Amino acid sequence: PEPLFNDPVSTVVLAEDGEMLSAHIATNYQWRFPETDTVPYKFATALRYFEDEYFYYHPGINPVSMFRALRQNLKAGKVVSGGSTISMQVIRLSRKNKNRTVGQKIIETIKALRLETRYSKDEILALYASHAPFGGNIIGLGAASWRYFGHPANSLSWGEAATLAVLPNAPGLIYPGRNREELLEKRNRLLIKLRDDDVIDSMTCKLAMDEPLPGKPLPLPDLAHHLQGRFLSTPGLKRTNIIYSWQQHAVRLAEKYHRALSRNQIHNLAILVAEVKTGKVRVYVGNSDCKHQGQGGEVDVVMAPRSTGSILKPILYAAAIDEGIIVPPSLLADIPTRFAGFAPMNFDKTYSGAVPAGDALTQSLNIPAVRLLRDFGLDKFYNILQRMNISSINRNPDDYGLTLILGGAEARLWELVRAYASMADAMQQEVQINSKSPYELSILQMKGETARMNPSEIISRAGLWQTFNVLTGVSRPREEEGWQRFASSRKIAWKTGTSFGHRDAWAIGITPEYVVGVWVGNASGEGRPGLTGGSVAAPVLFDMFGFLPPTSWFRAPESDLVQIEVCKYSGYRASRNCEKTQVIEAGNAAFRLKSCNYCITVNLDSTEKYRVSSDCYPVQEMVRKSWFVLPPAMEWFYRKQNPLYRSLTPYLEGCKENSLKSFEIIYPEQGSRLFIPRNLSGEKEKMVFEAVHRKAGAVLYWHLDDQYMGKTSHFHQFPVSATAGKHRLVLVDNEGFEQSVQFEILD
Repeated sequence: PEPLFNDPVSTVVLAEDGEMLSAHIATNYQWRFPETDTVPYKFATALRYFEDEYFYYHPGINPVSMFRALRQNLKAGKVVSGGSTISMQVIRLSRKNKNRTVGQKIIETIKALRLETRYSKDEILALYASHAPFGGNIIGLGAASWRYFGHPANSLSWGEAATLAVLPNAPGLIYPGRNREELLEKRNRLLIKLRDDDVIDSMTCKLAMDEPLPGKPLPLPDLAHHLQGRFLSTPGLKRTNIIYSWQQHAVRLAEKYHRALSRNQIHNLAILVAEVKTGKVRVYVGNSDCKHQGQGGEVDVVMAPRSTGSILKPILYAAAIDEGIIVPPSLLADIPTRFAGFAPMNFDKTYSGAVPAGDALTQSLNIPAVRLLRDFGLDKFYNILQRMNISSINRNPDDYGLTLILGGAEARLWELVRAYASMADAMQQEVQINSKSPYELSILQMKGETARMNPSEIISRAGLWQTFNVLTGVSRPREEEGWQRFASSRKIAWKTGTSFGHRDAWAIGITPEYVVGVWVGNASGEGRPGLTGGSVAAPVLFDMFGFLPPTSWFRAPESDLVQIEVCKYSGYRASRNCEKTQVIEAGNAAFRLKSCNYCITVNLDSTEKYRVSSDCYPVQEMVRKSWFVLPPAMEWFYRKQNPLYRSLTPYLEGCKENSLKSFEIIYPEQGSRLFIPRNLSGEKEKMVFEAVHRKAGAVLYWHLDDQYMGKTSHFHQFPVSATAGKHRLVLVDNEGFEQSVQFEILD
């Protein structure tokens, strides 16, 4: 039959250089490695001298051996020798060791002759080595070498090769651990024969005979336990792109950090390293070596969907830069914000008022990210994630809402590393490629490279370059104090993420050569205090990068960059009112950047202490100055953290101007649709509306649908009970200025 053998085989995962990473027993509970096409010289020689010395000279049967066996059997009155050649033994193995009768021997003889016409001698030897029994459930030379000696067959010594050569002759009787004297005698007799026939010299023979016999079978390497699980449905030999020494280091890292983190009941972590240019996966640690039952050690976290936390923010910022909405210096509002029952909060529950987009990204501020997503467009951002092949995010975008950017969706570490590797790859594409095939990661060795996506189809190189440069900055989230201890001698763009409830901690680092992704947490989803991306995932990331070869940095895409003038205070395109400006490099999309509206021209009196107007002060004595003025809500929080910020001077007595807002309604926003909050008992609660005033101590008078409700001073928050329907909120301050918003309450 073709093939001769159709037995289940073990799953054997090899590194790029052929070193074994992991193996899994076959479905019939035998250790049978996939067939080999070559047999190591030492084993092949020892086997021939023990089983069939004239193997290369006979046509499949050896009449001399058969005659000698017949004579021995007749003399003993029973079968004591079969006279079988290696070819005949291959046939016997393929026929599942049928009873040793004269009839079966005739069949084996005929089939051995046929075997010799179809296969070469070396192929027949390889078949024997692959399917011979070596005791217990160990079948084949490959499995035997690893189980008994802990290394591949091509590393066998003469003593080891001789031991394995004699085992198939009687694997049930001569088994390491039992009958050791008989095994030792057979092995040494074979070694002496090899010495007498000048195959080995006397010294080699003596050293080989001094080698100890193997004890109980050894455990097989287990450096890629979870990666191995991905191949169990198609068992066989899997040569991967994993680099053995890198995988070893990553496994040791996982063990080291697991020991430390388990003290805080954090049990699981995963590490994935991809080579950007080729997409080859160089390290795959699916989970820590957590042996505690019920702690999720068997879960392959690389492929498990987990809450993304802030790890998608760089993609949004790069897309917003590409859209011309922001450049890194552009100010974003960081003020109390609510969206139909969703009130995002920064990690430290404080507000900056206004913050440059680049700082908002490196500090991982949530409110600017949510407001930016609203301005950019939820559907557009969702489409980008789909085109980057983050397939775990597969529900309708409205199901996620604006929480999408804060971890409201789940993604796999595999998908995120692939997405960031595709961005790093696109950054280095000098020419556009027409293929629309997505960037892929490759575990197994493949011929050729995967087609790349045209970088301009998603995010331009200019947008990526600006984002990556921002991510190398030293300003990091407030929850990541002490991150400087992760400082690296190499330049790395890196971002961390922490999901709600401290359940998932992420860290992803990017260079032109490699992308390293780390996830830390509990596979069960249990959150733990202190489980943040900066405190538990970033150290693993930088330890892994510290082991990798030296890396470079991205070249600026000069052909895609232009110089634009922006306001030094606001980071938007300089207007005629901007007194101080700076020139930055950005993509062509920056020409669509809105002009600065935070800088205004004000008229001051001659002392420059008061604002004036033409109806109260001589025009010829006025001093005109540019002034950086934030809206009331942004100013309220911004000036607390920026002592150099100068609020507008008051008007000279007798002068008054209504063109500038003195206060602002934060909640509800104009045109918003709100839900009435309910407590745990299902009872309706009041909504808390909020405003801010530029002047401390100012009084605000609150009106809802023309009905006066009350007044506030200093802190302007007011609880409101309202029914479903459309409403109008009007606020008036003690100087008579008025602001109003219209909103709707949903039932």
